[in-house]
Amino acid sequence: MSSDMQVFLLPDLGEGLTEAELVNWLVAVGDEIKVDQPIAEVETAKSMVEVPSPYAGTVAVLHGQAGETLDVGKPLISIAKVGATPVAPAPEPEAAPEAPASEATASPEASAAGETYRTEEKAGSGNVLIGYGTPGGATGGRTRPRKTSVAVLEPVDGTRSATRSAEPAVLEPAGLEPAVAGTRIPGKLSAVISPLVRKMARDHGVSLDTIAGSGTSGLIMRRDVEAAIAAPEAPAAPAAPVAPAKADASAFAAGAAEGSTDSRTGLAVSARTPVRGVRKAVAANMTRSRSEIPEATVWVDVDATALLEMRAELKKRAPHDTPGLLAFIARFVTAGLKKYPALNTRFETAADGSQEIVGFNGINLGFAAQTDRGLVVPSVRNAHELSARELDAEIRRLTAVARDGKATPTELGSGTFTLNNYGVFGVDGSAAIINYPEVAMLGVGRIIDKPWVVNGQLAVRKVTELTLAFDHRVCDGETAAGFLRYVADAIENPGGALADI
Repeated sequence: MSSDMQVFLLPDLGEGLTEAELVNWLVAVGDEIKVDQPIAEVETAKSMVEVPSPYAGTVAVLHGQAGETLDVGKPLISIAKVGATPVAPAPEPEAAPEAPASEATASPEASAAGETYRTEEKAGSGNVLIGYGTPGGATGGRTRPRKTSVAVLEPVDGTRSATRSAEPAVLEPAGLEPAVAGTRIPGKLSAVISPLVRKMARDHGVSLDTIAGSGTSGLIMRRDVEAAIAAPEAPAAPAAPVAPAKADASAFAAGAAEGSTDSRTGLAVSARTPVRGVRKAVAANMTRSRSEIPEATVWVDVDATALLEMRAELKKRAPHDTPGLLAFIARFVTAGLKKYPALNTRFETAADGSQEIVGFNGINLGFAAQTDRGLVVPSVRNAHELSARELDAEIRRLTAVARDGKATPTELGSGTFTLNNYGVFGVDGSAAIINYPEVAMLGVGRIIDKPWVVNGQLAVRKVTELTLAFDHRVCDGETAAGFLRYVADAIENPGGALADI
């Protein structure tokens, strides 16, 4: 790497995230950029953020295209220093034949280039991401050890394999192709394939899902793709005989041969949508919740007439400063969790199999928010310390940043209990899935007119349904019912409840 070139790696986005989708480039090759100028929008499983550059200079190389998923620690952009003449990147070389481990040694030039990069890296602005990023200068502290120019291949246990991909030469384990050792799919070592291998498979129409890797831990090697390319194409299975009147069935069979028809249903496939970003995170979280948590559900109908009347009266006095209904319910929830703290815990299982229930000195109240990117759960930190008016302001703020895709990982991943107002979608109840690793979730249905008995007389009242899903490992039904009844009573008698809390 030239000493005039600065390579910025995709930064550590925090919260254990190891990859991000490149949504959009905000600069182009040849642009002059300044320190802290936004260069790209990236979307993680938590949020969408703008990544600013820690360097100033001329954009030389954009390492990726919009829609591509990039690993943390891999090159994002190459920037020529101010005053330097940008050099066009050399074409990517073809994959070299596999060499014995004794030949895969780093040259002195490669080591010098790596040291140059590490020196340049210290000039970061410190503002790569809010709360994260590069050091603010040569004296800035860094708690994690720097990656060296040696590629490390670790066991298949969820740990990462790492390499300095920005350097031209690395040490590689024996038996691995040079281009393979520095690439991975997080958490799936058996699926590790190099960009060259992927390109070769794509160019020849070979599906990597059908290839059994011959490398270590099932690693897909270049030779595996070459063998698949050279293999004779299997003849298509003959279509089942059909009666002349079944013309549509023949059309389905023809479509299947072209790969445009679903083999199970016989219907044409209209779209294939990759599961990634927020949707991928939600799917993983819900699956884990269902597979690990033995949940139970209790529910109750509640007369919310008094709460609506109280809010209407407050709105007359302060039209622009009256909390929403969700804020009042949130206030009742935090008070209920103080009385029934078992629902504000986390169930943990240690590596040795021992289990414990972790309690918290405080409440971070999450609330479900529907956005264009999917369902997210921002949380109000230390919600137990806030009034209904303060809760309302924070809920509105977090909803806005979540819908803009600007919520931080901390805002989206620190809840201890979730409040879900699905009544806004016009439904009464829901068998909710607990937001793992929390142990309970309270749902609020729509408020509608229903017949209700008041003082022995039938009347029309504003009624809603509260539904509590809870982890039966942390408490029994008595605790869950006690909490639910507490919140219901507070809604039915809001004045007395607010006076007590």
